[in-house]
Order: sequence, then structure tokens, then C-alpha cells
Amino acid sequence: MKFRYQARTQSGELQVGFVEAPNKKLAINILTSHSLFILSITEAERKGFNNELYLLVNRVKGKDLMVFTRQFATLLEAKVPLGDALKTLIRQTRNPILQEAIIGIQEDVASGLSLSQALSKQTAVFSEFYVNMLQSGEVTGRVEEVMGFLADYIEKNISLADKIRNALIYPVIMILLFLFVGVFMGTTVLPQLGSAFEQVGAQLPFITQWLLVGGNFMAQWWWVVLIVIIALVIFFLDYFHSPEGKIVYDEFILRVPIFNTMLKEMYVARFSESLAVLIKGGVPIAQAIEVTGKTIGSRVYEEAMRRVADAIRKGELLSQALTREYDYFPMLVGQMVAVGESTGKLEDLLMRVSTFYSREVDDSVNNLVEMIQPLMMIFIGGLVGLLFASILIPIYSLVSAINQQ
Repeated sequence: MKFRYQARTQSGELQVGFVEAPNKKLAINILTSHSLFILSITEAERKGFNNELYLLVNRVKGKDLMVFTRQFATLLEAKVPLGDALKTLIRQTRNPILQEAIIGIQEDVASGLSLSQALSKQTAVFSEFYVNMLQSGEVTGRVEEVMGFLADYIEKNISLADKIRNALIYPVIMILLFLFVGVFMGTTVLPQLGSAFEQVGAQLPFITQWLLVGGNFMAQWWWVVLIVIIALVIFFLDYFHSPEGKIVYDEFILRVPIFNTMLKEMYVARFSESLAVLIKGGVPIAQAIEVTGKTIGSRVYEEAMRRVADAIRKGELLSQALTREYDYFPMLVGQMVAVGESTGKLEDLLMRVSTFYSREVDDSVNNLVEMIQPLMMIFIGGLVGLLFASILIPIYSLVSAINQQ
């Protein structure tokens, strides 16, 4: 078994690493035999469900990666040696998965690998785009600048995701609350009304009958409904994590009227900025496009980028290839790229495209936030009105029937 440990030497220096032993007790004995004072020791290898749960709880979030990248860039800009910078980051990092990755990077760098090669071995933490960007920085001698760009890039993605998430929190809470109230009414209040109507022989309205049938079914077979819901959730989660499912999901979300324009603007902004930096770093344009496709966050756009890269390898201009992908790239993008190609300032024009569409995305997100809440209030208000109508109308009819008798 493999154990990760933190310990101090006799001189007080912090030491972090891994030790292999049949069990934890023997691992402690090995470390103490080397005159180390153990601060912590945990099992590094977890298998099965425990491993999945461990990775879920301690996964490397975007904010953790952004902080690591920002700190790394600051240390490099201060001319701190690479090995010392990595040791500092190991001590400062709190996320165990990220800390373990940095330990592996530090060991690989110490053994003679380049920083980009060491990061490429940590595929669970660092994307191909991240590694390629760093590699281009190593080639051009601009590692500090590239790390700063990556920190800004991750921060912008986090900010955008937070805005969208915050816009959806309120509607989701309202819908869940309505479902809870609806189930409660259908399983407790309406069955009692149904019994009272049967006694007086009155006719229930259609909507009340529908809710009554649903409520009775939920009261008797709730466990079946729960099992079916869990099975469907597991099925769809598993399917949408498959290559085919990811493409189907991305195609579907790009066709949703409210989100499609905003998502296309976001993907174009990511594409333009990432491609500009990669080209500026000396990465061949076809390879840069393929790498960029993997960072956009959409399998549909990744396939489009692959087609564009193939077209460039056959001798086409980037502007021509992008113009043919008009479903995913507005005409403005192709025109701006064509100007950049003719003037020899492709990177500058791509950055202008990124800036323009980043502002469009911010405006779209702000408009979405302002639009969602009133629309959801109207929608939820209509559902609540139907729910209470299904209860109040029968009560009124029941009172009228009793008075007539």
C-alpha cells in the first residue's frame, strides 16, 4: 500500500512524500527509522466506491487550480527557483488531490523532466490546454506570462459559471418547493376531499381528479416512483458521461432558445482567446486549433475545430474554414480573422474578437439573470394557482351540494 505523509526532519524542515508499506503501522515505523517526526500520514491509494467518494469530496475545483496558478506565476515572476516554488506551493495547498499532484510534479522536475512534461502526467488535474500553453511558454521563454494568462483564463471561466449558477439557484429552489407542496397536497388534502365528494355524490373537476389519482398513486407506490427516479438519474448521468451522450447533450443545449446564443458567444470568446495565445506562443496553427477545441467545453465545437484543423492542413485559410462552420461561428469571426491574415496581425484580431464576445456574454448573462426571476415567478404563480384551484373549486362545489340537500 502507498501512504502520503507530512513530517519534519530533526532540523525542523518540512518533508512531504510517499512511502510504501503493507499497512499504516509499518509505514510509520519506516518513517521514524529515518529520524522523521510524523505530522500526518494517510492512505494514498483508494479503490472502489471509497475512491470515487474521496475524489468527489476532494476534487480539484476551478478555484483551487486558479489559486495554485496565480501563486505559481507570482513565485516565478519573483525569480524563485522552480524547485523552491513547487515546495512552497506544496506547503500552501490545502486540497489533498492537488497537493499530491504538486508533489508528483516536484519529484518529476527534480528527476530532470521539464515542467510541462511533469504536468502532462497529472491528467486528472491539468488539461491538455493547460499543458500545451505551458509548453509554448517554455519554448518562447515566457513561462511567467503564460501562467498569468492561465490564471486569468481560469478565473474568467469560474466567474461566468458562478453567474449562470446563481441565476439558476432561485428557479430550482422554487420548482422544488412547488413539487414538495404539490406532493403534500396530493397525498394528504385531496384524498380527504375525494372521500367527502363520494359521500355526497358530487362531481370532481378534471384537474382535481387528475391530482387525486396522482396523489393516491404516490401515497401507495412512492417507493416505486423513488426507485424509477433514481434509476433514470443514474442512467442519464452515465449516458451523458459517455462520448455519444456528451455530444447529444451539447447539441441539445445549443438548441435551447434561451441559452443557445449565450453559449455560442461564450465558446467563440474562449476559442479566440485560447487560439491567439497559442499562436503567439509559437504553436502551429492546426495543432493550436485542435488543442483549443478541447478547451472550449463542447464536444460539438471540438468536432468543428477538428474539421477546421483538417481544412488548414489541406491548404485552406483559417478564415475560409471558419466561414464554412457558420452554424457555430458568426460571420464576424471569419471576417475579423481574414483581416488578421491579410495584415499579419492574426493574434491581435483574435484577441479583439474574444474581447467583443466576452462583453456580449456578460450582457447575455446579466439579461438572463434579470429575465429568469420574473418569468419563474409567473410560471410558479400559475402552477400554484392551478393547485389551489383544484382544492378550492371542489370545496366550493361541495358546500353548494350540501346546501342544496
